[in-house]
This record gives sequence, structure tokens and C-alpha cells, in this order.
Amino acid sequence: AAAAAVTCPPVPAAVDIQPACLGLYCGRTVLSVNGSLETYGECGVCPRGQRTDDNKICRECVGSPDRYDWLYLGFMAMLPLVLHWFFIEWYSGKKSSSALFQHVTALLECSVAALVTLLVSDPVGSLHIRSCKVKKLSDWYTMLYNPSPDYITTVHCTHEAVYPLYTIVFIYYAFCLVLMMLLRPCLVKKLACGLGKSDRFKSIYAALYFFPVLTVLQAVGGGLLYYAFPYIILVLSLVTLAVYMSASEVESFKDLLVRKKRLVVLFSHWLLHAYGIISISKLDKLEQNLPLLALVPIPTLFYLLTAKYTEPSRILAESGNGH
Repeated sequence: AAAAAVTCPPVPAAVDIQPACLGLYCGRTVLSVNGSLETYGECGVCPRGQRTDDNKICRECVGSPDRYDWLYLGFMAMLPLVLHWFFIEWYSGKKSSSALFQHVTALLECSVAALVTLLVSDPVGSLHIRSCKVKKLSDWYTMLYNPSPDYITTVHCTHEAVYPLYTIVFIYYAFCLVLMMLLRPCLVKKLACGLGKSDRFKSIYAALYFFPVLTVLQAVGGGLLYYAFPYIILVLSLVTLAVYMSASEVESFKDLLVRKKRLVVLFSHWLLHAYGIISISKLDKLEQNLPLLALVPIPTLFYLLTAKYTEPSRILAESGNGH
């Protein structure tokens, strides 16, 4: 009888097995590339402008910000401008004629700061920026995910996984502050003649306070703001509009038309409200999302139609008649 043929399994080739790269954001940098063969370094922090892929390899960010990312950056750029306008209006006084010039100057400062920030970002000299895609909330807080393999030694892998959405805001705030200190004092000194010497620079002093607050807000809550800013815009635009109309004693459409300033404030709130709606919908489906913009004036209409029923003097009068 013929002997049965016996087959042996092939001997596997030697494989260079590297120790596992621990941590959610630790990766290996690419040291050299020879054709399709890549040589990697030790597991650690990825260089700026790179983040780890699914294989724990640091890859360069080559994408572009999507529409939602640009809307987020627009929101962070609007914050100092809105605060500038608020404090300029707060401290300018009714008799001062310099408020308009200060408003325009603040707009110029923030616009130039945004333009310069884009130009100095990678790629330098272009209004386009390269970025990494935001995948989850933890991408904003990589410092919280440094591994401790032996529970004693911590491997520091903190890097900007959402490059450059985190640091570009700080750069923008720095340019805003520098431009304000260069332009605003000279303008206020020459044009704010209707204000006392102690009141002329109060809007600038206010900016010196709120810029550190905005910086801390971005440092601590940047990831939370990224996901929540559309709803923050909607709530704040509704609340501030109601407060302004109540403080200005606006109870009818005629009251709005009496002063042009009220119309400017109203349209500014409408723009913010529309910005919030666009940020929520992202305009992925234009035929479904654009009709939502028709909801923008509804809160104002509701306020004007119900203001006469909620006037404090009328409520007190009716309660007195009831007793």
C-alpha cells in the first residue's frame, strides 16, 4: 500500500513585533520611508500637525475644516467682537458721538486679526488651513488620556488631535489684543470728547478683563463649546433680545421704528439667530434647512404681541382692582 503523503505546515517568516503602543493618543512617528516600507520611532507624543491613525501611527493632518468647523471658528471669532460692541455701547453714554467710530474700529481689529491668523497658519500665506478631523469629545482633551503602564510612570502623549481648531483661537485672541492696544487708545483719545477722562478708556479696560476670560474658556471648555455653540447662540440671542426690548420699553412695531439704533440691534440679533440655526442644521439639505430661517423673526413677533399683557404696571393695576 502506498504510504500516505504527510504535509507539514509552512514555517512562518520572522516578524518584527514591537511592543504595544498604549494610550488613546500615543503613537509612533514615521522616521523614514523606503518605498512601501516605513520605519517607526518609539511610542510617544505625535508632533504638532499630526495625530494617530487606527494603527497608532502619527499621520500628518492633510484635510480641510468642514462647514461645521468653520462655523465654530466663526463663533469664537465673534465672541470678542460682540463683547467689544457691548462694552463700547455700555460706556459710551448717550451724549458721546464716538461710539460709532469705536464700533467700526473694533470690527476692523477683529477682521484684520482673523485675516492675519489665517495667513500665518499652515500653509503659511494662504487663507486655507489644513486640519485633522474631530472624531469625538476626547480629541479636545488629550492631556486626560496619558497612560501609566506601571501605575507609576506616566507616558505623556498630549498633542493637538484637533489641529488647529484648539490653538488657532488663542492666536486670534492674541492678534485681537495687540491690534486693540495699537489702534483703540489713539482713536478714543481723539474722538471721545463727550466722555470724561476716566470714562474714555473703560471699554479698553473691559477688554483687558474679558480676553483672559475668553482664553480660559477656550482652554477649559473648547471641546464643549465645539458641540454646544449653536444652542448657546440661540439661547443667548433670544434672552438678550428680550432683555434689550424690555429695557428699551419696546411694546409695538412703532416703538422699533422710532430709533434706528433699535432696528440695528434687532437685525443683529436676527443674524445671530440665523447663524445658530445654520450651525445646527449645517445646511446639509438645503431644501429642508433653508425654510427654517423663516423662524428667525418669530420670537420678536411673539414678544411684540404679548408685551402689553405682561407690562408690570398693568399687572399691578389689575391685581389691585381684584382686591
